[in-house]
Amino acid sequence: MSRPTLPDRDVADRGLLRLVLAVPFVLLTVVAAWFCRLAVTIRPAGVWDDDAYRGIEVSCFAAVSLAGAVVLLWLPPSVRRVMSWPWAVPAAVLVAVAAARWATLPH
Repeated sequence: MSRPTLPDRDVADRGLLRLVLAVPFVLLTVVAAWFCRLAVTIRPAGVWDDDAYRGIEVSCFAAVSLAGAVVLLWLPPSVRRVMSWPWAVPAAVLVAVAAARWATLPH
């Protein structure tokens, strides 16, 4: 015999779980966006400006780490059932932008 479902309660539970999961998704994405913006806007004064290059590297690392955490948090099927893919897309874009900036730094 199949168990009866309670649609109203299930919808309410999903909404509450979505709200709880939205907090780390949004906070990590916003902080990652700030670091990504920092990495893109820092301009070294010249090839000798090691401090600026180090700042770009640290900003890229922070952006990739934080946004990557959002993407990793989204990967389990139990989370994907509650949080649809648009929640992870901004973080994935930030990972791509920060990684591209990091890869184009002169070494």
